[in-house]
Order: sequence, then structure tokens, then C-alpha cells
Amino acid sequence: MKIFSKEQIYAGDKQTQERQKISSTDLMERAGIQIFNWLHMRMQGAQVPIHVFCGIGNNGGDGLVVARHLITHGYNVKVYIVNCSDKRSKDFLINYDRIKNTTKDWPTLLSCADDFNDIQIDTKDIIVDAVFGIGLNRPIDAWVKALFQFFRSTKAFTLSIDLPSGLHTDKAVEDQEAVVVAGYTLSFQTPKLVFFLPETAKYTQQWEVLDIGIDPEYLYTTATEADLIGKNEILPMYQPREKYSHKGTFGHSLIIGGSYGKIGAVNLASRSVLAAGAGKVTAYVPKCGYIPLQTALPEAMVLTDADDEKITGINLEIDPTVIGIGVGLGTHDETILAFENFLKANKKPLVIDADGLNILSKKKGLLKLLPELTVLTPHPKELERLIGKWNDDFDKLEKAKKFAKKYKLIVVIKGANTITVFNDKLFVNATGNPGLATAGTGDVLTGVITGLISQGYDALQATLFGVYLHGKSADVLLEDFGYQSLLASDVINGISLAYLDLFKQPEQPQVEEADSENKK
Repeated sequence: MKIFSKEQIYAGDKQTQERQKISSTDLMERAGIQIFNWLHMRMQGAQVPIHVFCGIGNNGGDGLVVARHLITHGYNVKVYIVNCSDKRSKDFLINYDRIKNTTKDWPTLLSCADDFNDIQIDTKDIIVDAVFGIGLNRPIDAWVKALFQFFRSTKAFTLSIDLPSGLHTDKAVEDQEAVVVAGYTLSFQTPKLVFFLPETAKYTQQWEVLDIGIDPEYLYTTATEADLIGKNEILPMYQPREKYSHKGTFGHSLIIGGSYGKIGAVNLASRSVLAAGAGKVTAYVPKCGYIPLQTALPEAMVLTDADDEKITGINLEIDPTVIGIGVGLGTHDETILAFENFLKANKKPLVIDADGLNILSKKKGLLKLLPELTVLTPHPKELERLIGKWNDDFDKLEKAKKFAKKYKLIVVIKGANTITVFNDKLFVNATGNPGLATAGTGDVLTGVITGLISQGYDALQATLFGVYLHGKSADVLLEDFGYQSLLASDVINGISLAYLDLFKQPEQPQVEEADSENKK
């Protein structure tokens, strides 16, 4: 799914109006009806008080459309106009007249100096936030900030239209108290990038995209800076297997890493290579890792360094398809030298994680030795060591894009919504949960991506597919393990379930099955 920028949303609205020969007011009506339908389907006429707070721009106009339809369908609605300026949009004014002609209880004009004591909102009520949306282009004054704090103090369920008011689509939050905290956000046509960034995702607990009929050609042909990667985007990447294929068909992965006390990282990565579908895997480790790996993972072949406790020289007698390096590696001086010498000689595709990244951050000149489309999988601190400190999430993404483009790399920014950076493009992963916040899951991701490259997926496809499978495994296992008890080994075991889920058909509603039984 494409994630459109604010400017692209405005352009899409304009093209839709031109091609469908409708006015901006008609498009606003369409959007408002979609919000109403969403509420109506869930409330079914329940007389829960609904408080609709409208700004005086187009987001406020959307709110007025919603309120008007709620009123005509008999809901218990109170409408407030946040009247802090005299610059009202044309479509707001049209819908303001329409709602006044619909009900005798006209909207309450808030002068932005009134006390909130006159506004009675119970915890069980619903607040609809239609104050600013994506159109905010000025600082929020103290009264509006206090209004948003009042929303929070009521503890009522807050539904934001398109975007929590006070939040920008393209820049960081300067004042956390000047943003609405929404229980749910209904976003028109496209999610917003801020839904997926650590500093801004907290302003809406859940979100959903509503189709408001934007011109299909515009949606299809417009390139976006960011895409949301879910099942629909992953399925076309999947490579089915031929009947007469064999283990040689799916490549030979090599995992290089481990040091005394950290052989488990290589075990996890090597197991993940095979779980992802690679034909063969070899682990290259210090001598101390030989017996543990041969015992715990009989499917893997093992090569060892001359040293008992660390990697001191990477001398290969095999010709792997792809190499994953860094897990549990350590940063001993001899290991750093071995890593440097390896990079100077290597021509194979690489996936680099953990101490491989830490060595690169210590000796940034080595970045020039990386093959094109090498995949780096840093967690936030490892990323900071590579690209430097950032001011906010938007600054982080810009620095990551410049870094990836400069060295022709693929950078996987691990997090709640892992973001893959390639050239000027951002790919936001839709799977995963806090159960992945445990030791070893990064080693698993390294192995999965390595195993996919081994099978013939190109580096970008393998990265997007690998991140998706990794997160989906955790999602599928959540019901059985919960967040706290999920282990990295469990995630490996869940990769098969994540593959099967790709082709799982949606379950039929229980009610329909009961009806069909009655007919028999």
C-alpha cells in the first residue's frame, strides 16, 4: 500500500474532482459519509453521547458532514466549532449552513477563550476530533492546546478524522501536549507515515484506511516515498518451487560469526537460514563452537577458525551463494583485522548484523569495500553509530537514505514497524509485535534474509520478504506465547506458519455457516 505525502493527497483530491467532475464539497461529503458509515455500523443506533469538535478548515468540514448524518439518523450528537480564526474554508461554510438547516440545536461556537467547565463529557462518551487534520500550518495556541488536554482528561474514546489534530505528516512534534491522543484514527485513502514512527505512532492507538474514491489512475501511477508492506505486497514476490528441484537449487548460505559465549547467535542464524528455505548452510565459527553447533544443529555444516575463542582469519574452502556475517562475532582486534581482510577479498552478496555493523562503525572506510546491495540490519543504537545522531525520526530517515544511497546499500532499521531504506525509498513493514523485543530475534532476521537471497530472491525482495516473515511469525505465535514468553527459537519455528499464512483463505463468518445449516 502506498503512503502518500500531504502534497500528493492534495494533488489526488484535485485530480479526482477534475476527472470525476465533482466539486470539493462533493468529495468532502463522500469522505464524511464514509466516517459516518464506519461509526453507524459499530454503534447501531446506540444513544452514546457523541461530541464532534470541528475546526474551521476542511477537516472541520468533514466533521460537520459526519455530525449531520449522525443527527439525521437519530444519534445523540453535540457539535462544537473551534472558532479561533476568521479564515474559514469554503467547504466548511457550506457544511456549516447545511447542519444549521438540519437541526434546531446549532453547533456551539467556542471563542477560544471559554472555560471547559460548560462542556460535559463522560468517560463513556465519544469525542470526534475534526479540528485540524493534515491542514495544520500554524503553531497551536494555548487555548487549543488546553482543549486537547481536556480531551485526554475526560478519558472518553477519541476518534480522529484523517489525522490526530496537532500532528504533522512531515515533521516532528515540538510540543507533545499540543497533539490529540486518539484511540482510533480513520485515515482517508492512505495511511500516514507518522503512524509508523516511534515518536509519533503513540498519538493513535489504532488506525484504519477508508476508501473515499480517489481517482484510481492517480493512485496507481503516482510514485511515493514510502510504501506499507503487507501480505498483498509480499505475495507477488513469492517464488514457487519446481517439482524436480533439489537442495542445490536453493543455494548454499554461509554464516560467519560467534565468539566464546556467543555461539548461540550463529546457531539461531543458521537455523533461520534453513527455516527460510535455503538448500544448505555452513557456519564458520571459532573452535569452541564446533561441538555445540554439530550437536544442536545437525543440518548445518561447520568450519572453524584456528583460534578457540574468536575469529582471527576467514579462510574459506567453499563457494557460498551468500554470506551472513556479524552475529556474535565480537570486536577483538584480531577479529576486526580478519573482517577487514575478508571484505577486501569477498565478492559474494552480504548480510551484515551485530558486531559486523559495530566494526563498520569503528572503521567507516570499510564501507567502501561492501558489495553493492549489501544488506545491513541495525537496531537503533547500531544505526546511530553508522549514520550519527539524529534530531528526530524524520531526520533519522533522511540520514539513513543518504547513507544507503552513498554506499549503495539496503538498510533495515529494526523497530516496532521495521523500515527498510533503499535509495530514496522507504518500505514500512506491517507485521511484528513487542514479543520480538527479546535476545536473538535479530540473529533470526539475519538468517532469514540470508536464506532468501540464497534461494534466488534479489537483495531487496529478500529483505522485504524476510522482515515480513520474521514479524508474521511473531504475530502467528502471539496467541500461544504472549509477548513476554516468546523466544527467538520460537520465531524460527513460526517461519513455516508465516509461509503457510501467505496462502491462507479468510475464514467464512460463523453466522453464514449457521444459516446454511438451517437451510439444510
